[in-house]
Amino acid sequence: MEAILKAAGLKKYYGKGEALVKALDGIDLEIERGKFTAIIGTSGSGKSTLLNMLGGLDTPSEGSIQIGNTELAKLNSEQATIFRRNHIGFIFQNYNLVPVLSVWENIVFPISLDGRKPDKKFIMEIVRLLGLEKKLDSLPNNLSGGQQQRVAIARALASKPAIILADEPTGNLDSKTSDDVIGLLKMTSKEFNQTIVMITHNPEIAQMADRIVRIEDGRIVSQ
Repeated sequence: MEAILKAAGLKKYYGKGEALVKALDGIDLEIERGKFTAIIGTSGSGKSTLLNMLGGLDTPSEGSIQIGNTELAKLNSEQATIFRRNHIGFIFQNYNLVPVLSVWENIVFPISLDGRKPDKKFIMEIVRLLGLEKKLDSLPNNLSGGQQQRVAIARALASKPAIILADEPTGNLDSKTSDDVIGLLKMTSKEFNQTIVMITHNPEIAQMADRIVRIEDGRIVSQ
């Protein structure tokens, strides 16, 4: 299988001397196109730092990250912002929806930022799959946590990104809703051949992924 994302020799150090913290300490990772990968680790293991690196939200102290044919380190900040909008979908624990926009407006918002036209047929397919057809005119604060997370998933998928990065996407949800959301992520991964990388501290949730990468003290210990 073709690797959509490659990280090589990834290190992220903070501080110096006695105060040196090795958040990432030499990560080599390849993510296959169309696969659902879970990165699991305890709090402080480095998994969030790794996800931020993979998404170009933070820069490594050493090492390289390549998404498709693009090496992130070679982009300036403006190019990196545009690249992220066009090629990476983010799903956050706290949903990050815009409260004054309707569900539909939230879903197409990142696309409109680039002045692109949303593919309405494709987006309605996602909306139906996620069961949001009757909620398109609603504001986020009129939705349950599970529904808000579904909107966040739809928004991440809508721009047809190369890869989706999910940061503890079920962290604010009860266990049944969590299972539903992960099931939907898995289904969208298969349906749209979408590559998803999710971080979680929950082993049961990780079991639903195609592959589990375990990280401890900034290093991969199994995959």
